[in-house]
Amino acid sequence: MPQFVPQAQPPLAFIPQSLNPMVVETVRFLLPLWMPWKLSITSAEAENLAVLVKLYQEFQAGNVRFLMAFRHPSTKDPFAMSNMLWRLLPQEARKAGIRFKTPTYSHFIYDRGIPLWAGSFVSWLFPRLGGTPILRGKADRTGLRAARDLFANSPYPIAVSPEGGTNEHNEIVSPLEPGVAQLGFWCVEDLLKAGRSESVVIVPLNIRYSYVSPPWEALKDLMDQLETQMGLSATSGPVPHLLADPQADRLYGRVLRLGEHLLAEVNAFYRQYYQLESPADPPEDCTDRNAKLAFQLKQQLDIALQVAEAFFGLPAKGNLVDRCRRLEQAGFDRIYRQDLDQLTPLKRGMADWVAQEASLRIGHMRLVERLTMVSGNYILTKPTGDRFAEVILILWKIMTYIQGGRPHNPPTLGPQALKMTIGDPISVTERWPVYQENRRGARQAVDDLTQTIQAALEEMSAREP
Repeated sequence: MPQFVPQAQPPLAFIPQSLNPMVVETVRFLLPLWMPWKLSITSAEAENLAVLVKLYQEFQAGNVRFLMAFRHPSTKDPFAMSNMLWRLLPQEARKAGIRFKTPTYSHFIYDRGIPLWAGSFVSWLFPRLGGTPILRGKADRTGLRAARDLFANSPYPIAVSPEGGTNEHNEIVSPLEPGVAQLGFWCVEDLLKAGRSESVVIVPLNIRYSYVSPPWEALKDLMDQLETQMGLSATSGPVPHLLADPQADRLYGRVLRLGEHLLAEVNAFYRQYYQLESPADPPEDCTDRNAKLAFQLKQQLDIALQVAEAFFGLPAKGNLVDRCRRLEQAGFDRIYRQDLDQLTPLKRGMADWVAQEASLRIGHMRLVERLTMVSGNYILTKPTGDRFAEVILILWKIMTYIQGGRPHNPPTLGPQALKMTIGDPISVTERWPVYQENRRGARQAVDDLTQTIQAALEEMSAREP
């Protein structure tokens, strides 16, 4: 069930970052205990740390400004980044005989909506760890101005996920948003205006989690729970004979069956209660179950978004990400009002009605966000325990969300190993001549830089752990 908002709220205030070394050091001290206890991460390593050591050294010498563009497969990523910067990086520097002038802290950009589901403690903690918020779905001038200033002027670098949000996959990189590349060019511009000579680079950084041992038994137990919630019998149905390993093949058959039934239930829900047409049947030559599921899923996502777009009076244009961001902002505009203190009691009551309805309609968009993470051939192309776990946990989160549970607290399937990989720095300064020519050149430079970052992250994600 979507998060229900009972009444209209004041606007979401900007929360300025206020990095507090005492808070950072307290969290740094607790990380080795927190990661295995709460996150089930029992080991952590980083590849190519020497690249980051050199960048921090150059940064503190006033020669370079840099942004870390990190992959975002999980809500565990902030802890992974913190552990690397606060613990692994200083250790690597000491091995090389390098002493940093200041601690290896970092600012980071986070979605202003996170504290709405994560709680008020996050509103207190994130700013003190150096976080600066931004509102997705619109030109948040205040948030962008703050991030731009930190990138150019803070004594610490900044970290951003160019994917925007988590995509729940360790080996798939979502299409990147252009904001990271744009921040890079703004930083070059600000430095030039100030008569400064630092070069600007963006560092692609991959984050990957893998289970210490394939969690087959835990996955079977979780599938039992999901099938029970779906009302499916314990029998797994016909074995698909798509995978060489019999155990994996049987489990894959159960995953396919659960996905098909979940999609059928969602389809019936929208057809019965919103009078929307069912997705069209797949083409006659589409006989593969994965292809059928992917074909119907794509249409179902469009249908779910139409329900929200019709309520908010929005056109169905752009890709799914664009449509989701537009819906999110439309909902926030109706829930977090600038004019509450100007409303009569009667109009305030009406504003509460609008906020309540908007909060529920946003739920359709949230469902779409989760369903877009489902990939038809992800397991089939590489049937590892890790990939099975990613897809089954996505299904668990979707079903938990629909039932009103807490999808951000998934079950633990077993201990995991964390590996981070630092890529080669990408120069933004070298691309500045194209950017500053004209508007067309600026758009092209931003697009080209975004694609370069995308390619670097995809190359690192494709490597074997």
